[in-house]
Amino acid sequence: KNPRNAAAGSLRQKDPSVAARRNLDIFVFNVQQIEGKSLSGHKESLDFLKDQGFPVSPSYRQVSSAEEMMAEIRRIGENRETYAFGIDGAVVKVDDFSQREQLGSTAKYPKWAIAYKYPPEEKPTVLLDIQINVGRTGVLTPTAVFEPISLAGTTVSRAVLHNQAFIDEKQIAVGDTILVRKAGDIIPEVIGVVSHAPGKKVYQIPDVCPACGSPVFFEGDQAAKRCQNSDCPAQLLRNLIHFASRDAMDIEGMGPSIVENLVAAGLVKSPADLYDITLEEVSALDRLAQKSGANLLASIEKSKQNDLSRLLFALGIRGIGQKAAKLLAARFPDIEMLFSASEEEISQIDGFGGIMAQAVVEYFSLDTTRHLVERLKKAGVNTCSQALPTDDRLAGFTFVLTGTLPNLTRSEAGGLIEKQGGKVSSSVSRKTSYVVVGEEAGSKLAKAQNLGIPILDEAALLALLDGENPAAHAEKESSF
Repeated sequence: KNPRNAAAGSLRQKDPSVAARRNLDIFVFNVQQIEGKSLSGHKESLDFLKDQGFPVSPSYRQVSSAEEMMAEIRRIGENRETYAFGIDGAVVKVDDFSQREQLGSTAKYPKWAIAYKYPPEEKPTVLLDIQINVGRTGVLTPTAVFEPISLAGTTVSRAVLHNQAFIDEKQIAVGDTILVRKAGDIIPEVIGVVSHAPGKKVYQIPDVCPACGSPVFFEGDQAAKRCQNSDCPAQLLRNLIHFASRDAMDIEGMGPSIVENLVAAGLVKSPADLYDITLEEVSALDRLAQKSGANLLASIEKSKQNDLSRLLFALGIRGIGQKAAKLLAARFPDIEMLFSASEEEISQIDGFGGIMAQAVVEYFSLDTTRHLVERLKKAGVNTCSQALPTDDRLAGFTFVLTGTLPNLTRSEAGGLIEKQGGKVSSSVSRKTSYVVVGEEAGSKLAKAQNLGIPILDEAALLALLDGENPAAHAEKESSF
């Protein structure tokens, strides 16, 4: 009942015949590149695509005034329920390609197009329950569980209620009839109460953690309640899942279900325990054959060689994401240095504020942190930054990665770039030096072409990393 998930899952099938049997449809909306013909405008390109047999949106129309534009937007909105596909808005584009080039783009979007979003569909439903989830940092998050309803083409039955202040503002009680919509036609949200259940009081988030029974507290001026028990089983589970995740220690094969089994079996109570488990222990877990167990242990062993930045992110220090972890590791290349680092030293790192610096100092002042790091070291986990390269030939160059590369993941490619002094950005702008593209590259490729930014494939990137002069390479690849 979720078209997006169904389409994405179909396209990811290893057997293309499976995807073929699912009868997916597509609308082609742009001519990315053409040889032997010149197209001057968007309508002309859509007409050309249609003539060539490509399916295009049945509702595109060229208008010449603001009044016509608004009338067309209203027409599409009035007919949106009759379409055989879901829409959440109408896109208005400048037709003339030469005018588009004059208008240009910002770092995030083209100046020659704008999306008009229709008000999201809203439906009433009955609130059946409010469940409390405990996150890896101990935050208690209330989630509304309601009678299933269909919104924007999918069935929804849950929505996050954020915190007690949100619940109080909307006076929400279990049994109420609530109004639900999808923010941006994607994320379910409760927007208010239609009618209150008789005799019910506004829901109060409990004063004890539902996972461990410890008291929970509001911290400072924060709106969320937090469990401060470092041994809370819910926090342990989510911390372990985070520790093993792809962007952290990247332990392949250790998904949430395996972590849950390890915790349930009493084998893991700390990230350090992961490095002590044996083949016999993991092979005894449900749904894990001996070969899979051996592969898992090999992944755990491989993770010991990760750079310090990955370990710092994996530790789950509050407020420290991937980028901040890399900056920390660059400034303090040995984890031991962080045990004596001051807030003043840390706050001098570009992008670090006082709150982040305080969180790092507090984390490394804990006895539990010292004990964990000692155990990780004893297990052979790397706690230092890998040696910085002597060749910083990519210093001053900014790269954007898009699409699926043949051999490298985008994370791996980004790491290689950063090791040679380059910077990796998430968005294309006039300051971008190169855009590295793989299969299914999207709007970033189109924007790079519009801005005349050099485009590299994986082979060209590797050549650059192998020592080719980047300035010379920019000239060579500018017409890719």
